[in-house]
Amino acid sequence: MIKKESHFMKGKKILITRNFPDAGIKMLEEQGFCITLWDSKIPMTQPELIEKAKKHNAVFCTMTEKIDAHFLNECRHLEIISQFAVGYDNIDISEATRRGIPVGYTPNAMNQATADIAFGLMIATARKMFYTHNTISKDQWKTFQPKAFLGMELMNKTLGIVGMGRIGMEMAKRCRGAYDMEILYHNRSPNPVAQERFNARLTGFDQLLAKSDIVSVHCALTPETREMFNRAAFEKMKSSAIFINTARGMVHNETDLIHALETGQIWGAGLDVTNPEPMDKDNSLLSMENVCVLPHIGSATVESRNTMSIMAATNIIEFYRNGTMPTVVNPEVLKGL
Repeated sequence: MIKKESHFMKGKKILITRNFPDAGIKMLEEQGFCITLWDSKIPMTQPELIEKAKKHNAVFCTMTEKIDAHFLNECRHLEIISQFAVGYDNIDISEATRRGIPVGYTPNAMNQATADIAFGLMIATARKMFYTHNTISKDQWKTFQPKAFLGMELMNKTLGIVGMGRIGMEMAKRCRGAYDMEILYHNRSPNPVAQERFNARLTGFDQLLAKSDIVSVHCALTPETREMFNRAAFEKMKSSAIFINTARGMVHNETDLIHALETGQIWGAGLDVTNPEPMDKDNSLLSMENVCVLPHIGSATVESRNTMSIMAATNIIEFYRNGTMPTVVNPEVLKGL
């Protein structure tokens, strides 16, 4: 069992891989941890990450760091990984578990912020806001044109949610409340709360695609969801449909998305995540009038990021204090300590 005395934290070395909000970092410093902060705006390469991590007991990291079997094999003395994110597909969880390394993460901190981005992208795409903004900066706004920049209204439309977890629920609440939308959802299991609150109906994936005016993605990236939005999926959607992805870029195939937009298989797309990420500045999506793209800012509010920093730090502190972690991906590891 991990020693419970707080002085056990003193001398433990924490590698902080990005310049995260100060709230969590100050907590670690106050507990006596030795902190190494990588404060460059550019993430470490994996060789750099390995070289640094070899000298530390814990890693406070995020999605830009590749924590795979090779990394874990090179950093054999690592005791804990604390992820500043709700997702953790950058980490080989099976290998970490096999080696007895607990992995913390920060769920629920960004529910409101990410749902706001999804809701905002839906409106911005429906009204071509990004494209029309750019016409002003390009000095193309000369006079009123009755048929220019026509978008679509959202009242009484049908929203299809893929992944009715906490963020999906927040998106449903916004769309039901603001636009009285009918809510369909595709999920691994029924969500009775969604049914009670929003009269949401669980449907098959193909049925959701065929019936939805807006398809909003809020699922985790898994082998089953990787590129589930491909050419076949887009072909099943309405030609008037809007595709929204604020989950993971690799849930959609970007080449197939571009084809669907260019050929009119779907009407528009709003993306906070891209595939690959970051997006190249010459990507054709950026010049389409019915597309809005953001640089993965779903959690980018002061409140969300501070909460995430505190949660990630708390996972480290509690691990060394009493062998527990408030939010852990592989809790079975802690039972063996």
